[in-house]
Amino acid sequence: MVGMSDVPFGFGPSDRDPDRDRRRDEGEGGNEGPKDPFGFGNLPGGGQFPGIPGMPGMPGMPGGGPGGFDVGQLGQMLSQLGQMLSSASQTGGGGGPVNYDLAAQMATQQLAQKTSSLTDAQRTAVADALKLAELWLDPATEFPAGATETVAWTPTDWVKASMPTWKRLCDPVAQRVSGAWVEGLPEEIRSAAGPMLAMIGQMGGLAFGSQLGSGLGQLAAEVLTGTEVGFPVGPERTAALLPEAIEKFTGGLDRPASEVMIYLAAREAAHHRLFAHVPWLRERLLGAVEDYARGITVDTSRIEDMARQIDPSNPASIQEAMQSGMFEPQTTPEQKAALARLETLLALIEGWVDTVVAEGVGERLPGAGALRETLRRRRASGGPAEQAFASIVGLELRPRKLRAAAELWKLLGDERGIEGRDAVWAHPDLLPDTDDLDDPAAFVHRRDTDDPIAELEKQFAAEAAEAAEQEKPEEPGTDDEPGAASAEGPGAAGDAPEKRDDDEGGSPRT
Repeated sequence: MVGMSDVPFGFGPSDRDPDRDRRRDEGEGGNEGPKDPFGFGNLPGGGQFPGIPGMPGMPGMPGGGPGGFDVGQLGQMLSQLGQMLSSASQTGGGGGPVNYDLAAQMATQQLAQKTSSLTDAQRTAVADALKLAELWLDPATEFPAGATETVAWTPTDWVKASMPTWKRLCDPVAQRVSGAWVEGLPEEIRSAAGPMLAMIGQMGGLAFGSQLGSGLGQLAAEVLTGTEVGFPVGPERTAALLPEAIEKFTGGLDRPASEVMIYLAAREAAHHRLFAHVPWLRERLLGAVEDYARGITVDTSRIEDMARQIDPSNPASIQEAMQSGMFEPQTTPEQKAALARLETLLALIEGWVDTVVAEGVGERLPGAGALRETLRRRRASGGPAEQAFASIVGLELRPRKLRAAAELWKLLGDERGIEGRDAVWAHPDLLPDTDDLDDPAAFVHRRDTDDPIAELEKQFAAEAAEAAEQEKPEEPGTDDEPGAASAEGPGAAGDAPEKRDDDEGGSPRT
């Protein structure tokens, strides 16, 4: 996102660009990347903290006095810090790692002067486009219509409707980033700094909320549909288009506005068909983010080593330390695997939608091919989907994977038909993996079984039968009255087990 970090919550990337850093230090390319890795430089309403490294008021920085701190600026900084903490108590935020009330407030304020109310004509156009798109998609997929409600959203509507989803996505990462600092401190320091840690946690929630709010405000002004980030961010089964953004998007194209609207409506409807009829899909996506978050750690020993090298009397050394990447979380192999799973799943979703929409509307819309390529280039240059996941979990979708996924679904449809193609979504174990996207044709022509769905159902049935057999209580003796066997003597008692053996032998387990 413009003005936002391209890795989770503003932490610096491990593979920093020395040339970029040199240009930044020399005053060139001043708009490249965030200069405030924690987001503390941003205040609600657009203000900034003077006196924070990299902000006005520091010696050697614009507005800073030579030889020491500017006392007037320091007082202003403390005053604004008080305002920030006061804002936290007013907005609440739920006490979690991110102040979502502040995020929503900042995003809506940012959008207030950029958007207008929707007209009845816009709402009607959205409803008509979605109805027509659903009709055209029916022959292109086995999944029936998934949306039960169609709406037109303003960017502010998108922010409000999507906030629960962003909370689910952001909480695991923010919680681990915040907790990793405290976990790395010795117990005696944690005990002594209890009140201070609480204040730092509150400020961290504000910082994360400020960054999320700024990002959502910019993202909301660009998204075209409710599923453009790769999955539905609003209420379940609610298909949404954003007419104002679509009109701006159409302005740069040589296609009729109605054609663009219908094509985007088809993409929105296809996403909802997939998510409505593949019940495990949404949780699988969110689970990959949570798997990534669980592995976040911060190397506190490295921080301690670098802290010893900081000269408190030289603010430039503090600035250098903050920009050196010393505060970034360490990426583990488990996290890389989680990100790879998330990237692959998002590519498969996007590739399936791309393929189904091309088959459903390709012959009906003259400009469908051009619009398809335009949206691919939009993703390749960093569209809303890429911006959102780069900001939250440090994931950048690679266009190569998206094209490979679309090719795979197209080949599957040609080889197995629409029913066989869509049946691959029946279970996560049937989906292609990252290696399969490198060679789609090999996946399509590989035949582990003649019918993978039937084999999967057979396996489930066998497991269910085995579980039922294990839970089945022992059958009692066949005598009419309790104790009859013991009354007839030991010989009769010995016959009962033999009879049970016969029964079991006559009904072998499968």
